Amino acid sequence: MAQAKSFSNDAVAAHAPAETAKPARAVPDKSLENWIWDAACSIRGAKDAGKYKDYILPLIFTKRLCDVFDDELNRIAEEVGGRAKAFKLVRHDRKLVRFYLPLDPKTPDDPVWSVIRTLSDKIGEQLTTHLRAIADANPLLKGILDRVDFNATTHGSRDLDDDRLSALIEAISAKRLGLRDVEPDIIGRSYEYLIRKFAEGAGRSGGEQYTPTEVGFVMARLMEPEPGMDCYDPTCGSAGLLIKLDLVLRERMAAKRKLPSPSGRWARGEGAKHAPLKLHGQEYEPSSWAMANMNMIIHDLEGRIEIGNTFKNPKFRAGNRLQTFDRVVANPMWNQDWFKEQDYEADPFDRFPKGAGFPGNKADWGWMQHILASLKPTGRAAVVLDTGAAARGSGNANTNKEKDVRKWFVEQDAIEGVIYLPENLFYNTTAPGIIIVLNRAKPKTRAEKILLLNASRDFVKGDPKNYLPEEAVTRIAETFLAWKEVEKFSRIVGTNEIAKNDYNISPSRYIHTGAADEYRPLAEIVEELDELEDEARETDKTLRKILAPFTV
Repeated sequence: MAQAKSFSNDAVAAHAPAETAKPARAVPDKSLENWIWDAACSIRGAKDAGKYKDYILPLIFTKRLCDVFDDELNRIAEEVGGRAKAFKLVRHDRKLVRFYLPLDPKTPDDPVWSVIRTLSDKIGEQLTTHLRAIADANPLLKGILDRVDFNATTHGSRDLDDDRLSALIEAISAKRLGLRDVEPDIIGRSYEYLIRKFAEGAGRSGGEQYTPTEVGFVMARLMEPEPGMDCYDPTCGSAGLLIKLDLVLRERMAAKRKLPSPSGRWARGEGAKHAPLKLHGQEYEPSSWAMANMNMIIHDLEGRIEIGNTFKNPKFRAGNRLQTFDRVVANPMWNQDWFKEQDYEADPFDRFPKGAGFPGNKADWGWMQHILASLKPTGRAAVVLDTGAAARGSGNANTNKEKDVRKWFVEQDAIEGVIYLPENLFYNTTAPGIIIVLNRAKPKTRAEKILLLNASRDFVKGDPKNYLPEEAVTRIAETFLAWKEVEKFSRIVGTNEIAKNDYNISPSRYIHTGAADEYRPLAEIVEELDELEDEARETDKTLRKILAPFTV
C-alpha cells in the first residue's frame, strides 16, 4: 500500500499555486514539455526513449524531490540563520519537511541535487544507493523510488551504462523544479506528457495504462466532482483519471468563486478553499503502481494507491463487502480474458448478481459489475470500454452471455448514457472506444431513458494518434450534462427502444452522423468478424456433440 501525499504544508503552500484544469492538447509550459522529452531522448534518441522510462521517470521525480527539499531548507534557513543550521534541524526533526532526503552536498549552500549531478565514478551503483536511501528515509516512497537498479546488467552488459546515465542526469539538471520554479500542475502535466509519449512509442505493448488526456477530461467533467467526495479507479494505471477529477474540481470551484487572475490561474490560497477529493486507486502492474504514486505526489495530491489484482483481490473493503464511492472512473483493459466462470461464481463480495454474472470470455461487463458494486447509492461512474462491449451478441439468435449482462444493466436502469468516441485515439488500438456513464440515482425525469452521444466525427487527425480538440471536449461534456438532443450528435432513447434493438446500446446504431456513416472503422469490422467466427466455432462444437452418438 502507498499513501501518496502532497509536498505542500501551510508554510510552503503560498509558493505553490495550482492551475485550473484545461483539457486542451497543449500544456501550459511548452518549453518544460520540450525539455522533459529532450531529457528522455538524451539516452539514445526518441526512437528508443520509451525503453528507458523506468530510469527516466524516477530520476525526474527525484529532481523534483531535491528541488522542493531545497526550497523547504531555504524557508527554514531564513528563520534559523543559514542552511547549515537548517540541515541540522531537519536531520533532528524530519517532520519539518514533506520528504527528508539523506543527501549531503559538499557545502550546505550547494543544491541537494548536486550530490547526484556530480557523481563521476560507479554512477549507476551510487545512484541506486542514493535513491534507496531516500526510500528508506521515507516509508511512503518504499517500493516506488527504490525499485529501479541503475546498475542492472543483462548477460554481463549494463542496461544503461554510466556514460548515457551521466548524459541523462545532466539533461535533467538543466531546469530547476522547485515550488517557485514550476507549479505542481504544470510539472504534473509535463510528467504526464512524458508518460503519453512513452505510450505512443510502446503502442499495443504499453498503452494499456494510459488514457488520452482529453478523454480523461471528458470523463472528469461528466462526473462533476464535488469537494470531499470519495473517488476511485479500480484499474488506475498511472493515476491520470484520478488526477483529472481533482483538476476539474479545482476548475469548478474557481468558476463558482469567479476568482481567475489575468493569467487564467488562481492562487491555492483563494480558489482552493475547499475540501479535497479523497482519491483511491488500485493497479496490478508494479511499474504502473509506482508511476501512479509518483504522478500523484508530483501533482501535489494526496491519495491511496494499492497494488494488486482488483478483480480477484479488491483492496478497498468495508468489512466483507466492497468499500463504496461517490465517483468511479476507469479504463480497464479491453476484452480481458483472464477470468473464468468460477471466478464470478466464487466471488465473496456480491459483485455479480443473479441475472448478470459471468459475461463470457471478455471481462468488460465483469468490470462494469465491479464498478456498479463500488458505487454509493447516489454514486456515478464513467468507464471506457471497447466499442464492441456496447453491441456484441445483439441481433444474434444464439444466446450470448455478454448481451445478457448488458440487458441486466438496462433493465436495472443503471446506465445514464453512452458516448461513442472517434477512432484511433487510444495507444493500444485503433478501435473507437466508448464511455459508459452509470448512475445509481437517476432523476425521475431520466428514468428508463439513456442519452446516446455519437462523437465519432469530433476529432483532429494526428500522428500517430487522433485527438479530441478542446471544443470537442466541451461540446461532449456540455451536451451530456444538459441532457439534450442535438441533430446527428445526441439522442435520448427509451429502454423500450433499446430492448427492441436487442439491447444494443451503441450510439452509432441510433444516431446517423451523415456521409461518414458509409465507412465503418476497420478495427470494428475485424472485431465483429472475429466475434462471428467465435460463435461459428461454438455452434460447430455444439453440433458435433449432438451428432456424436449417431456417428459410426
